[in-house]
Amino acid sequence: MKSSTAQLNCVASCANAGHCSATVSRRISLVLSSGGARGLVHIGAIQALEANGYEIASIAGSSMGALVGGIHARGKLDVYAQWVRALTRNDVVRLLDVGWGRSGGLFKGERIIEVLRELVGDEDIEDLPIGFTAVATDIKRKQEVWLNKGPLFSAVRASIAIPMVFEPVRRGGALLVDGGVLNPLPVAPTLTDDTTLTVAVDVNGLDQRPVVSRSRPEAAIVKSDEGEAASGIKHAIAEFFDEWMPSGEPAEPEQSMFAIALEAMDSMQVTISRLKASVYNPDILLQVPRNTAHFFEYERASELIDLGFERMDKELKELHGYR
Repeated sequence: MKSSTAQLNCVASCANAGHCSATVSRRISLVLSSGGARGLVHIGAIQALEANGYEIASIAGSSMGALVGGIHARGKLDVYAQWVRALTRNDVVRLLDVGWGRSGGLFKGERIIEVLRELVGDEDIEDLPIGFTAVATDIKRKQEVWLNKGPLFSAVRASIAIPMVFEPVRRGGALLVDGGVLNPLPVAPTLTDDTTLTVAVDVNGLDQRPVVSRSRPEAAIVKSDEGEAASGIKHAIAEFFDEWMPSGEPAEPEQSMFAIALEAMDSMQVTISRLKASVYNPDILLQVPRNTAHFFEYERASELIDLGFERMDKELKELHGYR
Protein backbone atom coordinates (compact mmCIF):
# COMPACT_ATOMS: atom_id res chain seq x y z
CA MET A 1 0.00 0.00 0.00
CA LYS A 2 1.64 3.20 -1.20
CA SER A 3 -0.54 5.89 0.30
CA SER A 4 -1.53 7.13 3.68
CA THR A 5 -5.00 8.33 4.66
CA ALA A 6 -3.73 11.86 4.20
CA GLN A 7 -2.73 11.14 0.61
CA LEU A 8 -6.14 9.66 -0.16
CA ASN A 9 -7.75 12.72 1.41
CA CYS A 10 -5.57 14.86 -0.85
CA VAL A 11 -6.95 13.05 -3.88
CA ALA A 12 -10.50 13.61 -2.66
CA SER A 13 -10.01 17.27 -1.86
CA CYS A 14 -8.35 17.93 -5.21
CA ALA A 15 -11.26 16.29 -6.99
CA ASN A 16 -13.81 18.37 -5.11
CA ALA A 17 -11.87 21.54 -5.85
CA GLY A 18 -11.64 20.68 -9.53
CA HIS A 19 -7.87 21.10 -9.61
CA CYS A 20 -4.76 20.01 -7.78
CA SER A 21 -1.30 21.53 -7.65
CA ALA A 22 0.18 18.22 -6.46
CA THR A 23 -0.60 16.29 -9.63
CA VAL A 24 1.43 13.36 -8.35
CA SER A 25 -1.48 12.54 -6.04
CA ARG A 26 -3.33 11.22 -9.09
CA ARG A 27 -0.41 9.30 -10.60
CA ILE A 28 -1.34 5.66 -10.13
CA SER A 29 -0.25 2.08 -10.63
CA LEU A 30 -3.04 -0.04 -12.08
CA VAL A 31 -3.44 -3.76 -11.41
CA LEU A 32 -5.77 -5.75 -13.68
CA SER A 33 -6.86 -9.28 -12.83
CA SER A 34 -7.37 -12.37 -14.92
CA GLY A 35 -10.91 -13.55 -15.58
CA GLY A 36 -11.61 -14.27 -19.24
CA ALA A 37 -14.40 -12.21 -20.80
CA ARG A 38 -15.08 -10.59 -17.43
CA GLY A 39 -11.79 -8.79 -17.99
CA LEU A 40 -13.57 -6.57 -20.49
CA VAL A 41 -14.71 -4.74 -17.35
CA HIS A 42 -11.12 -3.44 -17.20
CA ILE A 43 -11.74 -1.32 -20.30
CA GLY A 44 -14.56 0.62 -18.67
CA ALA A 45 -12.62 0.90 -15.41
CA ILE A 46 -9.67 2.49 -17.24
CA GLN A 47 -12.00 4.89 -19.03
CA ALA A 48 -13.56 5.91 -15.71
CA LEU A 49 -10.17 6.45 -14.08
CA GLU A 50 -9.09 8.75 -16.88
CA ALA A 51 -12.44 10.56 -16.89
CA ASN A 52 -11.91 11.28 -13.20
CA GLY A 53 -8.47 12.74 -13.81
CA TYR A 54 -6.19 9.86 -12.84
CA GLU A 55 -2.90 9.38 -14.66
CA ILE A 56 -2.08 5.72 -15.21
CA ALA A 57 1.72 5.55 -15.04
CA SER A 58 2.15 1.80 -14.71
CA ILE A 59 0.10 -1.35 -15.37
CA ALA A 60 0.51 -4.93 -14.20
CA GLY A 61 -1.90 -7.49 -15.61
CA SER A 62 -2.56 -11.19 -15.59
CA SER A 63 -4.22 -13.04 -18.48
CA MET A 64 -7.11 -10.87 -19.75
CA GLY A 65 -5.82 -8.10 -17.51
CA ALA A 66 -2.50 -8.31 -19.35
CA LEU A 67 -4.24 -8.15 -22.72
CA VAL A 68 -6.33 -5.08 -21.86
CA GLY A 69 -3.53 -3.44 -19.89
CA GLY A 70 -0.99 -4.00 -22.63
CA ILE A 71 -3.24 -2.52 -25.29
CA HIS A 72 -3.84 0.53 -23.08
CA ALA A 73 -0.10 0.90 -22.48
CA ARG A 74 0.25 0.82 -26.28
CA GLY A 75 -2.22 3.74 -26.45
CA LYS A 76 -4.82 1.84 -28.48
CA LEU A 77 -7.53 0.96 -25.96
CA ASP A 78 -10.23 2.91 -27.80
CA VAL A 79 -9.47 1.01 -31.02
CA TYR A 80 -9.68 -2.33 -29.22
CA ALA A 81 -12.86 -1.34 -27.36
CA GLN A 82 -14.61 -0.43 -30.61
CA TRP A 83 -13.53 -3.72 -32.18
CA VAL A 84 -14.51 -5.94 -29.27
CA ARG A 85 -17.91 -4.26 -28.85
CA ALA A 86 -18.78 -5.45 -32.35
CA LEU A 87 -17.88 -9.12 -31.77
CA THR A 88 -20.57 -11.76 -32.06
CA ARG A 89 -20.24 -15.21 -30.60
CA ASN A 90 -19.59 -16.69 -34.01
CA ASP A 91 -16.80 -14.12 -34.45
CA VAL A 92 -15.25 -15.47 -31.25
CA VAL A 93 -15.47 -19.02 -32.61
CA ARG A 94 -13.69 -17.99 -35.82
CA LEU A 95 -10.81 -16.53 -33.82
CA LEU A 96 -10.02 -19.97 -32.38
CA ASP A 97 -7.38 -21.94 -34.29
CA VAL A 98 -7.71 -25.59 -33.36
CA GLY A 99 -4.46 -27.30 -32.41
CA TRP A 100 -5.95 -30.70 -31.50
CA GLY A 101 -4.22 -30.66 -28.12
CA ARG A 102 -0.93 -31.94 -29.56
CA SER A 103 1.06 -29.18 -27.84
CA GLY A 104 -0.87 -28.89 -24.62
CA GLY A 105 -3.98 -26.97 -25.65
CA LEU A 106 -7.13 -27.43 -27.71
CA PHE A 107 -6.44 -24.14 -29.51
CA LYS A 108 -3.15 -22.73 -30.77
CA GLY A 109 -3.94 -19.19 -29.59
CA GLU A 110 -2.00 -17.58 -32.44
CA ARG A 111 -4.88 -16.35 -34.60
CA ILE A 112 -6.26 -13.97 -31.98
CA ILE A 113 -2.78 -12.58 -31.30
CA GLU A 114 -2.19 -11.93 -35.01
CA VAL A 115 -5.56 -10.18 -35.27
CA LEU A 116 -4.66 -7.97 -32.31
CA ARG A 117 -1.22 -7.20 -33.75
CA GLU A 118 -2.86 -6.04 -36.95
CA LEU A 119 -5.48 -4.08 -35.04
CA VAL A 120 -3.29 -2.08 -32.64
CA GLY A 121 0.29 -2.76 -33.76
CA ASP A 122 3.09 -4.34 -31.76
CA GLU A 123 5.94 -2.65 -29.91
CA ASP A 124 8.63 -3.58 -27.42
CA ILE A 125 7.39 -3.17 -23.86
CA GLU A 126 10.41 -1.01 -22.99
CA ASP A 127 9.26 1.56 -25.55
CA LEU A 128 5.65 1.85 -24.41
CA PRO A 129 4.53 5.23 -23.02
CA ILE A 130 3.18 3.48 -19.90
CA GLY A 131 5.15 1.00 -17.82
CA PHE A 132 3.79 -2.52 -18.29
CA THR A 133 4.25 -5.99 -16.83
CA ALA A 134 2.44 -9.12 -17.99
CA VAL A 135 2.39 -12.00 -15.52
CA ALA A 136 2.66 -15.61 -16.68
CA THR A 137 3.31 -18.92 -14.91
CA ASP A 138 6.33 -21.13 -15.51
CA ILE A 139 4.88 -24.57 -14.85
CA LYS A 140 8.28 -26.24 -14.98
CA ARG A 141 9.75 -24.11 -12.19
CA LYS A 142 6.38 -23.67 -10.43
CA GLN A 143 6.76 -19.89 -10.24
CA GLU A 144 5.28 -16.73 -11.67
CA VAL A 145 7.19 -14.83 -14.34
CA TRP A 146 7.09 -11.08 -14.88
CA LEU A 147 7.34 -10.16 -18.56
CA ASN A 148 8.35 -6.52 -18.98
CA LYS A 149 10.73 -6.66 -21.95
CA GLY A 150 10.46 -7.63 -25.60
CA PRO A 151 7.46 -7.59 -27.96
CA LEU A 152 4.20 -6.70 -26.24
CA PHE A 153 2.06 -9.41 -27.79
CA SER A 154 4.61 -12.13 -27.12
CA ALA A 155 4.21 -11.31 -23.42
CA VAL A 156 0.42 -11.13 -23.71
CA ARG A 157 0.29 -14.47 -25.53
CA ALA A 158 2.14 -16.17 -22.66
CA SER A 159 -0.05 -14.52 -20.03
CA ILE A 160 -3.32 -15.71 -21.65
CA ALA A 161 -2.24 -19.34 -22.19
CA ILE A 162 -5.12 -20.92 -20.26
CA PRO A 163 -4.17 -24.54 -19.46
CA MET A 164 -5.88 -27.09 -21.73
CA VAL A 165 -7.43 -24.28 -23.78
CA PHE A 166 -4.46 -22.49 -25.37
CA GLU A 167 -1.07 -24.00 -26.10
CA PRO A 168 1.62 -22.99 -23.59
CA VAL A 169 4.50 -20.76 -24.71
CA ARG A 170 8.09 -22.01 -24.67
CA ARG A 171 10.61 -19.32 -23.80
CA GLY A 172 14.15 -20.46 -23.19
CA GLY A 173 13.88 -23.26 -20.67
CA ALA A 174 10.50 -22.09 -19.40
CA LEU A 175 7.07 -23.40 -20.30
CA LEU A 176 4.67 -20.51 -19.75
CA VAL A 177 0.93 -20.67 -19.12
CA ASP A 178 -1.76 -18.29 -17.90
CA GLY A 179 -0.65 -15.86 -15.20
CA GLY A 180 -3.87 -16.49 -13.29
CA VAL A 181 -2.64 -19.95 -12.29
CA LEU A 182 -0.39 -18.44 -9.59
CA ASN A 183 -1.18 -14.73 -9.55
CA PRO A 184 -4.58 -13.59 -10.86
CA LEU A 185 -4.22 -10.17 -9.15
CA PRO A 186 -0.57 -9.11 -9.67
CA VAL A 187 -0.03 -6.25 -7.24
CA ALA A 188 3.60 -7.15 -6.46
CA PRO A 189 5.07 -5.91 -9.79
CA THR A 190 3.84 -2.38 -8.96
CA LEU A 191 5.30 -2.11 -5.45
CA THR A 192 8.42 -0.24 -6.54
CA ASP A 193 6.62 2.11 -8.94
CA ASP A 194 7.12 5.85 -8.61
CA THR A 195 3.40 6.42 -8.08
CA THR A 196 1.24 7.56 -5.20
CA LEU A 197 -1.68 5.14 -5.34
CA THR A 198 -2.24 1.55 -6.38
CA VAL A 199 -5.63 0.82 -7.94
CA ALA A 200 -6.65 -2.81 -8.48
CA VAL A 201 -9.55 -4.18 -10.50
CA ASP A 202 -10.47 -7.75 -9.59
CA VAL A 203 -13.12 -9.47 -11.70
CA ASN A 204 -12.90 -12.66 -9.63
CA GLY A 205 -15.07 -11.42 -6.76
CA LEU A 206 -17.54 -13.60 -4.90
CA ASP A 207 -20.80 -14.46 -6.68
CA GLN A 208 -23.62 -12.01 -6.06
CA ARG A 209 -26.31 -12.83 -8.59
CA PRO A 210 -27.18 -15.49 -11.18
CA VAL A 211 -25.17 -15.19 -14.35
CA VAL A 212 -27.10 -14.25 -17.48
CA SER A 213 -26.12 -16.18 -20.60
CA ARG A 214 -26.92 -15.69 -24.24
CA SER A 215 -27.61 -18.27 -26.95
CA ARG A 216 -24.96 -20.73 -28.10
CA PRO A 217 -23.06 -20.30 -31.38
CA GLU A 218 -24.05 -22.43 -34.31
CA ALA A 219 -21.08 -24.76 -34.59
CA ALA A 220 -22.28 -25.94 -37.99
CA ILE A 221 -21.18 -22.70 -39.62
CA VAL A 222 -17.60 -23.06 -38.45
CA LYS A 223 -15.23 -24.08 -41.22
CA SER A 224 -11.50 -24.52 -41.48
CA ASP A 225 -9.30 -21.91 -43.15
CA GLU A 226 -9.49 -23.94 -46.40
CA GLY A 227 -13.29 -23.84 -46.31
CA GLU A 228 -14.07 -27.58 -46.03
CA ALA A 229 -16.57 -28.93 -43.55
CA ALA A 230 -13.84 -30.15 -41.17
CA SER A 231 -16.31 -32.08 -39.02
CA GLY A 232 -13.65 -33.02 -36.47
CA ILE A 233 -12.78 -29.37 -35.87
CA LYS A 234 -16.44 -28.43 -35.62
CA HIS A 235 -17.05 -31.22 -33.14
CA ALA A 236 -14.18 -30.08 -30.92
CA ILE A 237 -15.28 -26.46 -30.97
CA ALA A 238 -18.94 -27.36 -30.52
CA GLU A 239 -18.17 -29.51 -27.49
CA PHE A 240 -16.03 -26.78 -25.98
CA PHE A 241 -18.62 -24.04 -26.44
CA ASP A 242 -21.63 -26.15 -25.55
CA GLU A 243 -20.05 -27.03 -22.23
CA TRP A 244 -18.43 -23.72 -21.28
CA MET A 245 -20.83 -21.19 -22.81
CA PRO A 246 -24.23 -22.42 -21.60
CA SER A 247 -27.44 -21.00 -23.01
CA GLY A 248 -29.31 -20.66 -19.74
CA GLU A 249 -30.84 -24.12 -19.49
CA PRO A 250 -30.30 -26.14 -16.29
CA ALA A 251 -26.80 -27.62 -16.15
CA GLU A 252 -26.40 -31.23 -17.14
CA PRO A 253 -25.14 -33.63 -14.45
CA GLU A 254 -22.10 -34.55 -16.58
CA GLN A 255 -19.61 -31.94 -17.78
CA SER A 256 -16.80 -32.20 -20.30
CA MET A 257 -13.16 -32.04 -19.27
CA PHE A 258 -12.99 -28.49 -20.69
CA ALA A 259 -15.80 -27.22 -18.49
CA ILE A 260 -14.40 -28.93 -15.40
CA ALA A 261 -10.88 -27.62 -16.00
CA LEU A 262 -12.02 -24.04 -16.58
CA GLU A 263 -14.44 -24.10 -13.66
CA ALA A 264 -11.64 -25.36 -11.42
CA MET A 265 -9.28 -22.62 -12.59
CA ASP A 266 -11.99 -19.98 -12.19
CA SER A 267 -12.64 -21.12 -8.62
CA MET A 268 -8.92 -21.15 -7.86
CA GLN A 269 -8.53 -17.59 -9.11
CA VAL A 270 -11.29 -16.37 -6.81
CA THR A 271 -9.45 -17.68 -3.76
CA ILE A 272 -5.98 -16.52 -4.83
CA SER A 273 -7.26 -13.05 -5.76
CA ARG A 274 -8.74 -12.61 -2.28
CA LEU A 275 -5.45 -13.66 -0.71
CA LYS A 276 -3.40 -11.31 -2.90
CA ALA A 277 -5.72 -8.39 -2.13
CA SER A 278 -5.50 -9.01 1.62
CA VAL A 279 -1.70 -9.34 1.58
CA TYR A 280 -0.89 -6.33 -0.61
CA ASN A 281 -3.91 -4.17 0.30
CA PRO A 282 -4.16 -1.85 -2.73
CA ASP A 283 -5.33 1.69 -2.02
CA ILE A 284 -8.43 1.28 -4.19
CA LEU A 285 -9.86 -2.17 -4.90
CA LEU A 286 -12.78 -2.60 -7.28
CA GLN A 287 -14.23 -6.10 -7.15
CA VAL A 288 -16.66 -7.51 -9.69
CA PRO A 289 -18.43 -10.84 -9.03
CA ARG A 290 -17.04 -13.80 -10.99
CA ASN A 291 -20.56 -14.79 -12.09
CA THR A 292 -21.09 -11.47 -13.87
CA ALA A 293 -20.29 -13.32 -17.09
CA HIS A 294 -19.06 -16.70 -18.26
CA PHE A 295 -15.40 -17.08 -19.14
CA PHE A 296 -15.88 -16.86 -22.94
CA GLU A 297 -18.87 -14.50 -23.26
CA TYR A 298 -16.97 -11.90 -25.27
CA GLU A 299 -20.09 -11.07 -27.26
CA ARG A 300 -21.29 -9.23 -24.12
CA ALA A 301 -18.44 -6.72 -24.44
CA SER A 302 -20.60 -3.58 -24.51
CA GLU A 303 -22.43 -4.59 -21.36
CA LEU A 304 -19.22 -5.50 -19.52
CA ILE A 305 -17.32 -2.37 -20.57
CA ASP A 306 -20.22 -0.18 -19.46
CA LEU A 307 -20.38 -2.06 -16.15
CA GLY A 308 -16.68 -1.42 -15.56
CA PHE A 309 -17.10 2.30 -16.15
CA GLU A 310 -20.16 2.48 -13.92
CA ARG A 311 -18.56 0.54 -11.05
CA MET A 312 -15.26 2.43 -11.12
CA ASP A 313 -16.91 5.82 -11.52
CA LYS A 314 -19.10 5.10 -8.51
CA GLU A 315 -16.10 3.92 -6.48
CA LEU A 316 -14.15 7.08 -7.24
CA LYS A 317 -17.04 9.42 -6.56
CA GLU A 318 -17.60 7.78 -3.17
CA LEU A 319 -13.88 8.18 -2.43
CA HIS A 320 -14.07 11.84 -3.37
CA GLY A 321 -17.04 12.41 -1.11
CA TYR A 322 -19.84 13.02 -3.58
CA ARG A 323 -22.40 10.97 -5.46
